[in-house]
Formats: sequence, C-alpha cells, structure tokens
Amino acid sequence: MPLTIYVDSTELYDSSTRTFIQVKPHKLVLEHSLISISKWESKHHKMWLETKDKTGSELLDYIRCMTINNDVPPTVFYALSRQNLSDILSYMDNPMTASSVYDPPSKGHSEPVSSELIYYWMIQYGIPFECEKWHINRLLMLIKICTRKNSVMSKADKKAMDQRRAAINAQRKARLNTRG
Repeated sequence: MPLTIYVDSTELYDSSTRTFIQVKPHKLVLEHSLISISKWESKHHKMWLETKDKTGSELLDYIRCMTINNDVPPTVFYALSRQNLSDILSYMDNPMTASSVYDPPSKGHSEPVSSELIYYWMIQYGIPFECEKWHINRLLMLIKICTRKNSVMSKADKKAMDQRRAAINAQRKARLNTRG
C-alpha cells in the first residue's frame, strides 16, 4: 500500500547560484518496497536494511527511490516539511500486517540482508515477483512465516522420513551383509 503525501509550495534558496527557487505544490506517491531498496542499493553500494546510520542525503535519496509517480521535480524533495518526513518515517516503520513471528535471540552472527538475498528467498519459497511492490515489512514477514513453516516438520513427516531412513539402512545392511 503506497503512501501519498502532499508537499506545500515554498521558496528555497540555492547558495551555490545565489538564487531563490519556487517549488510548486506537489503530490508524492511513495512505496517502501523491495524495488525501492534495490534502486537505492544499486546507487549507494550499501545494504539498506544493514545500514544503521544513514545520512540525510542517503535518506532523501531513498525517498526519491520510493517515489512511484513520474515527473517529480528534484526540488520537491528539498521542500519536504518535518511533518512530511515524520509521515514517511512512520510509514516505513509500519509492520503492514497483523501477523507476528517470535524471533528468539540470535546465536552468533546472522547473514547480512541485501535486496538480492530477499529476491533469493522469494524464489526459494515461490513468492511471486509481484510481491516486490509490497511494503518491505509485509514481505519480510511473509518470508519469516515461510521460513518457520518450512523448518517445522510435522510428526507425520518425521515418521515417514524415519521409515525411509530405516528402509535404506536395512537395504545397505543386506547388501553389505553387516549388522550395522
């Protein structure tokens, strides 16, 4: 679900050219998605989810990457108000789902998460590529659920697997004429 914000008209000063710039009111439609993260990582050669201390210019550039409507003048991004930025950050922090998965404290170092790794998980779990437009927090929750469901084997699955192992071991013992 995209976020729509409205940037008010304002006047900015460009100190390099010593001129005033008029910014007209503009509507921005933003999407905090895997696509946005991929665009940002392509440009900055850093992992968005792993970069904790982003600079103001990196955050502003990410907002550009999140923008899905066309023909937005570059000056509009410099005219974002504190309220606009607050709304954008709140949107980015929103889980966008009712699901939750208990994450036990990690033991040791976890794998750094890049956009390519998320695409790999999508392929691994058969998640359609249309989901790359989902809010990233919702997509990551789906991946967590897939991981959890795939790692928890049912009792019937365990019993069947144990039976297959026992049959294979019996065949090997018979073939090799051994007791174990």
